[in-house]
Amino acid sequence: MNLILLFDSDFITEKQVRLTDRRLEHILTVHRAQEGDFLTVGQVNGLCGRGQLIRLNHQEAVLEVELNQQPPAALPLTLILALPRPRMLGRTLQHISTLGVKKLVLLHTKRVEKSYWMSPMLAEDKIQEQLILGLEQAKDTVMPEVILEKQFKPFVEDRLPALCQGTLGLVAHPRVPDACPRGIEQDTTLAIGPEGGFIPYEIEKLTEAGLKPVHMGERIMRVETAVTALLARLF
Repeated sequence: MNLILLFDSDFITEKQVRLTDRRLEHILTVHRAQEGDFLTVGQVNGLCGRGQLIRLNHQEAVLEVELNQQPPAALPLTLILALPRPRMLGRTLQHISTLGVKKLVLLHTKRVEKSYWMSPMLAEDKIQEQLILGLEQAKDTVMPEVILEKQFKPFVEDRLPALCQGTLGLVAHPRVPDACPRGIEQDTTLAIGPEGGFIPYEIEKLTEAGLKPVHMGERIMRVETAVTALLARLF
């Protein structure tokens, strides 16, 4: 936890917060902080800064906070991701949040098992939990937006063209002629398929909607690896 993320409910005065949950435990056992110490803090969807511990015991931590710094810049990216299997989803959400993605569409495709959509990991509180871990790692405060799209065709035909309008549209797919670009600076819409890849029909529909197929070489990667590798290459 490189940043202690603060919520509106934590504030007991305009400049004081009280923590009693896992953040208190982290302050005690990981930071091993003492009263008077300064810690890096940030308010959800707001500014970063520092907080001084004015009271600390095993029941509560009270900090006097000063928030005066902007969070890290977000990636200029909308990421469309075929829904990963549940055991990979948590790690993937953390990676996305850490890397600065602020808009994520989780999409159903032919090779996504329908049972994945019934996973408890898709509950709003579970998604937020993973995103928060990513923000704490990156010293960021801006919560990513996550959109669940359970039907491929209506999303691609009705909503994707407007979503990617005015952006560089890309879809990662093996064995296509063009390589993924490097070091771009423009707004981008990127689609990444499941481990088995998009089927030809899906590539056709994504291309019609405005996404250009690009490859990352000959190696087939797991989803969380592909996300990290593609974002590092692009930005």
